[in-house]
Amino acid sequence: MADAKGFKPDVDVRVKEYRVGCIGAGMIMAECHLAAYKEAGFNVAAIASRTRANAQKVADRWGIPKVHDTPENLIKDPSIEIIDLAFPPDQQPALIREALKQPHIKGILAQKPLALSLDEARQLRDEAQAAGKTLSVNQNMRYDQSMQVLKQILDKGELGQVVMATIDMRAIPHWQTFLEEFDRLTLSNMSVHHLDVLRFLFGDPEEIYTATRSDPRTKFKHKDGITVSTIKFPNNVLAVSMEDVWAGPREEGFDSEFYIKWRVEGTDGVAYGTIGWPNGEASTLTYASKRTTGGKWVTPTWDTMWFPHAFIGVMEQLQYAVKHDETPVLNIADNVKTMALVEAGYRSMDEGRAIKLNEISII
Repeated sequence: MADAKGFKPDVDVRVKEYRVGCIGAGMIMAECHLAAYKEAGFNVAAIASRTRANAQKVADRWGIPKVHDTPENLIKDPSIEIIDLAFPPDQQPALIREALKQPHIKGILAQKPLALSLDEARQLRDEAQAAGKTLSVNQNMRYDQSMQVLKQILDKGELGQVVMATIDMRAIPHWQTFLEEFDRLTLSNMSVHHLDVLRFLFGDPEEIYTATRSDPRTKFKHKDGITVSTIKFPNNVLAVSMEDVWAGPREEGFDSEFYIKWRVEGTDGVAYGTIGWPNGEASTLTYASKRTTGGKWVTPTWDTMWFPHAFIGVMEQLQYAVKHDETPVLNIADNVKTMALVEAGYRSMDEGRAIKLNEISII
């Protein structure tokens, strides 16, 4: 779909012939991955999860022909060419390593965060390279329609030199129960979307300062509940990303006001919008440019949404890379840089200072 100005909020599906095996039967797989794949016409050939009954239920819903008893059995199925993982980050690396051993597996799509530590992410990067396999990471916010169009506006120089960017989230994520076992919460599992998309828009950052406090609603022990990160990018671009997972009291009869808002200010224009995820709506974008709109506000529109439609772009870019023997857009080496930014944020929390990214090794 493209609007009258020629923007493309959604990608073209260029490749869809590979046989995909899906691992996981939770919300993100059942409501996002498989809904997107059905719309795109991707070839989902098998599914497995920790519980066969759950996998069977999802298979019946989406017409998936084969259900395996275990994820390991699915990975060893010689008919499967692409593995699509939706598994917790403590269990995902072992499945990735199993897939890297299989000669029939051509590509792997892993969830983010890729692993629980930067060290393990680097190891997986190196192991995938050694195995000659294509490993991609599901940083799906890059394929949100407002982010795609914003990137096109920036690449055309319509805002001039970027000065300031903000992402302001007031929403309550569904924290999976496995997170209760770890000491990392919001920055690793929610902020990672925003930190990665800021890298997508503005390049590799130079410095991050992250402040945090606990979230009163989250009952299990955690270090990073509500987070605010200030990030410096090249060319003097300053960005702030705030994740408020408290979002005000609700249980006492308050009307909720959930949103994710973003804004980018440049020397020649301004763009602002929303991410529709918290309310099940399409994301939005409005911008004005001295160069191209005469300073008038313009609002491109689209009907698709981050959840589930962005997941089409994520799986499509992997299949395209496999077919053409290219590096995928969401490649593992690039994701290690996002993991390094998350790691720098945690170090900033611990040490109470801004962290230069050159202090964090990605080698």
